[in-house]
Amino acid sequence: MHPLICGRCGEWDPEPDTSAGPHRLRCAHCGLTRPFLRSPLLCVAGPSGTGKSTVARALLEGLSGRCVVLEQDLLWVGGLRDPGDDHRLFRSTWLRTAAMVQQSGRPVVLCGTVAPPELEHLPERALFDGVHYLVLTCDPDVLTRRLLGRPAWRGWDAERVDETLEYQEWLIAEAGRPETPLTLLDTTDTPAEETAAAVRRWVLARVGPGVPVD
Repeated sequence: MHPLICGRCGEWDPEPDTSAGPHRLRCAHCGLTRPFLRSPLLCVAGPSGTGKSTVARALLEGLSGRCVVLEQDLLWVGGLRDPGDDHRLFRSTWLRTAAMVQQSGRPVVLCGTVAPPELEHLPERALFDGVHYLVLTCDPDVLTRRLLGRPAWRGWDAERVDETLEYQEWLIAEAGRPETPLTLLDTTDTPAEETAAAVRRWVLARVGPGVPVD
């Protein structure tokens, strides 16, 4: 079931209507309301080299049976690399995918480079009962060494590292915005297993006991 296509009239609704209730969608064309589980979306974000992929692998076991952990780069394919800086098609596709996964009753933990200005304005944002952001950060010198030490096929050079450091500075600045606050987690001197445990605690604190469908 596509979250934006009505099961009765088959029309596409690009603006999800949740006015019928917290766990229902209303078709703008025929008026049909249908159950739709809206759970929190948990985003584990941060620049490359801060440990997102390592954390994602650990969370697969640590959150097994409770959440679905997905790596954002799985959908980073040519057909979704739309022109422009915001990669709107890529972001919207991920929100729709996560919205369908959460119908299983398990919230989604999305690990990747994502921040509020990239998601909060999208129509699909309404499909979730809140979006929470945990941003992994790292000391700039340590992060530089990590990135330049990666295998050559990954294409890291000084220019790309500088762009990543600027992105981290931007994320840290975004954390101070009251509209959609970010939680920062410094991974510089923390072993991977401790970072994963901290992320797991952060996720479970926001998932709660479960979200009933009315």
